[in-house]
Amino acid sequence: MILAIRRLVRDGSASSSAEFALVLPLLIVFLLGTIDVGRLLWTWNKAEKATQMGVRYAVATDMVPSGLQNYSFVVSGGLTQGDAIPLSSFGGVTCTSTSCTCSGSNCPASWTTSPNTTAFNAIVVRMQKFLPELTAAGVQVSYANSGLGYAGDPNGSDVAPLITVSIRPNTVTFRPITFALFKTTFNLPSFSAALTMEDGQGTVSN
Repeated sequence: MILAIRRLVRDGSASSSAEFALVLPLLIVFLLGTIDVGRLLWTWNKAEKATQMGVRYAVATDMVPSGLQNYSFVVSGGLTQGDAIPLSSFGGVTCTSTSCTCSGSNCPASWTTSPNTTAFNAIVVRMQKFLPELTAAGVQVSYANSGLGYAGDPNGSDVAPLITVSIRPNTVTFRPITFALFKTTFNLPSFSAALTMEDGQGTVSN
């Protein structure tokens, strides 16, 4: 009996299997972690690309604050034909899926009371082609004074604002495979892209 126990203790024929069993969980975690890093970078890139394509669409189509698009800084703003639009006359307008808010000292009601929901939703639809899980509630479109444009422009809007399309914080959720058993999720930060408005009319794009 004692000899049998000694032989069992000294037997190393299955040691590799035992060692593999100890290392296997670490290898699996490492593999899943590597996959998760790739998935995170892929999701991050999709969100960035969605904002880039969203703003590219926004600069060539109708403005979301429709009152700003048709606002005359000569008739209603008190400027002279050909004047550059100062920051005091136009600070900026930020729009979400439900409303628009104005910043600055000059905030006509028409800039915020009648947002163009069709234009906003068209931007969202464009972004969803790159980030399908995105919803309208997670998108924000801002129009800021860029110093371009002049009062009384006969060919379109008086202002050519800097348009920023953003995905709001905590809108994009990442679910790692590594922690799937714990149902762990991570909210990604905000993403944004900006371009200066082009025609802002969208005769063709709309």
